[in-house]
Amino acid sequence: MKKTKPDMLLNARVKKYTASEISKAERHNERKNETYDNINVIKERIPYNIHFKSPQDKTYMEILKQMEAEGMVSTRGLRNDATLFNEIIIDVNTMYFERMGGYEYAKEFYAEAYRLIEKKFGAENIISAVMHADELNEAVTDELGKDVYHYHLHAIVLPVVEKEILWSKRCKDPQLRGTVKEVIKQISHSKKWASTIPIYDEKGKPVLRKNGKQQYRKSYSILQDELFQHMTEHGFKGFQRGEMGSTTENLTALQYKIKQDTKRLNNIQEQIQKEQITYESSHEIYKTFSEIDDIGQKTLMGKVSMTKDDYSQLTTLAKEGITSREKIYRLQKDVSHYQDRYYETKYSLDTLREKYNELVEICKPFLDAMEHFPALVKSFVNRFKELFRAKEEQERRIKEEKELERKLKRKQNKNKRSWER
Repeated sequence: MKKTKPDMLLNARVKKYTASEISKAERHNERKNETYDNINVIKERIPYNIHFKSPQDKTYMEILKQMEAEGMVSTRGLRNDATLFNEIIIDVNTMYFERMGGYEYAKEFYAEAYRLIEKKFGAENIISAVMHADELNEAVTDELGKDVYHYHLHAIVLPVVEKEILWSKRCKDPQLRGTVKEVIKQISHSKKWASTIPIYDEKGKPVLRKNGKQQYRKSYSILQDELFQHMTEHGFKGFQRGEMGSTTENLTALQYKIKQDTKRLNNIQEQIQKEQITYESSHEIYKTFSEIDDIGQKTLMGKVSMTKDDYSQLTTLAKEGITSREKIYRLQKDVSHYQDRYYETKYSLDTLREKYNELVEICKPFLDAMEHFPALVKSFVNRFKELFRAKEEQERRIKEEKELERKLKRKQNKNKRSWER
């Protein structure tokens, strides 16, 4: 039986949310919106979505506040704009599930992926985990001639770490000062995702940053490794480890088709180029190895003797090999650097696209009003500008009055000090 080529990518992405941002993710994940920026969401399919953990009738923030009130987690010392929630998004190319068994197979797959999230974050720290089965993949639908849906998992988790609280120097008991007073479950995105795996080059030397400090593997990359290993160990195969920021299934159908066609064209062109140079490259290598094997002759004592020309040729080849090895090492470092830059830039671009889509969704009522009632909207905007200018003028006057009052007060204090002297 012919084995299926593992050309599907298993991806895990991580998004950060503050208290003021989490409601957007909640409306999308729990399907609370009236309309969706993703036009491929089919409302009739929403009942097919599977909750591995449901928030029930509570909001994400209500659950967090309840956990904090019960002492399960702490937000002590965090800023108002601190990251409180992480969203783990896991997906594989649509065709993977279509090939392996569709909806039922996807449920088993993401149930296992959810078990990894439980293990990594703790079941008690998971707010919601839902498999979406209601987003139509138009490109694959057109290709197969039937409705095909893209299955993926959204999990909202709290990045919790254990934090030791020490007795302060003001403690009355000197023996307690500096010792552990209590251990709390602190929400901390930076500490939860801090990487401790150093990076080494091929010579075993640590890779350093520009500031001279040790460089560590990106924590999101480690998550990709953990997910790939966990899923393959539990019998789910036929895919490759994906890269951070890969969002193929979030592209529009037209974009997806263009990307796939371009990819196929590039593969064909590469194959043609490889076929053109295969014979010449192989022949040249074979000839070189043959010449090296023929250098020198064995003596009766088992040693090898060679002519001056043979020795010169062999040493030249050895030097070229050492020089080439150094060049390859430098090129590999350059490739690694630019790959990191590429994925960082791509991840930033994906984030900006998501923020843009969210902004479009927020502004949709205003844009609709502009289309149907342009005169009324224009009047409203002009009135808003007038109010804004009036507010600015009022704030300016208040600022000038306060400044005048401060100057007058300083002058009075100065006169008072002069009088006292």
